[in-house]
Amino acid sequence: MKRGLILATALPLLLAAGGDTPELVLPIACELGRSCAIQNYVDADPSPAARDWHCGGRTYDQHSGTDIRLQSMAQQRRGVAVLAAAAGTVLRVRDGVPDISVKAAGQQQAVEAIQCGNGLVIGHAGGLETQYCHMARGSIAVRPGQRVAAGTPLGKVGLSGNTEYPHLHITVRKDGAVIDPFAFGAKPGQCDGGRKLWAAGSGLAQGYQAGQLLNSGFATGPVTMAAVQESGADQQPSPSRDAPAIVAFVQSIGLHGGDLQRLTVTAPGGAVLADNRAAPLDRDKAQTILFAGKKRPAAGWSAGRYAAHYRVLRDGKAFIDQRFSVTVR
Repeated sequence: MKRGLILATALPLLLAAGGDTPELVLPIACELGRSCAIQNYVDADPSPAARDWHCGGRTYDQHSGTDIRLQSMAQQRRGVAVLAAAAGTVLRVRDGVPDISVKAAGQQQAVEAIQCGNGLVIGHAGGLETQYCHMARGSIAVRPGQRVAAGTPLGKVGLSGNTEYPHLHITVRKDGAVIDPFAFGAKPGQCDGGRKLWAAGSGLAQGYQAGQLLNSGFATGPVTMAAVQESGADQQPSPSRDAPAIVAFVQSIGLHGGDLQRLTVTAPGGAVLADNRAAPLDRDKAQTILFAGKKRPAAGWSAGRYAAHYRVLRDGKAFIDQRFSVTVR
């Protein structure tokens, strides 16, 4: 979707000495791969089709930025800071947009002209600008004209504007045109071209994320996508010896059609408790949930460690391979 420019009084752009394009730090206070993940990249295809910088499908038509997603609404409510990606001057700010999922009745129309929600724009050296979207109402802590250093807290991740899950959408522009900070200077149609503007310590300068595990855990009964999105891995109490069931669950993002998922649960001692070999995905999935488990036996659960192993195969190779466990006492 297109992101409308933030409405407020524009101020002159103040550039640092020299015209070099600055490197960008991680613009959110989370740990990639553990407490947050990349959901979408910039759409590099000018046609109605969509293609990311790796020539993959982790984007959608006209998507103008990088989406860094939190694990759950519970995490968002605890507060996750949005950070300045580089030193610069705050140019424009917007606040006051409610934190409401776009899936709520009438909300799609309500945010049509303010898809970015609460956010701001910062001007940097070398004609670079960064725009931060979907921030929490009332959280923005900077004002137009203020100078900020790289890593300065700007506010917090919210659910404002055109979004159904808590994430930071960051758009990078060079001389007014949207660029991809993963592929700056890439030629049209080029895969893995250009150079990354992300600093080495940002966690974003590494290789392409072909799909990721966002949440994993154990529950004592049926698991829904809505429950996981609300509370992440903490939506149910840890299983006990009299729990009605032991169910391992995973929520993954960025999987492709044809990917093969398998989730296996073993009991203390190594015996297989449950083994869910899912059918190949019928199409690309922005997010998916899988679970495997068993109802309580008559004698109750044995005490000890219950382990889960989740693998996703693409073209015969595992690109997600994660283990997690719970101890029943």
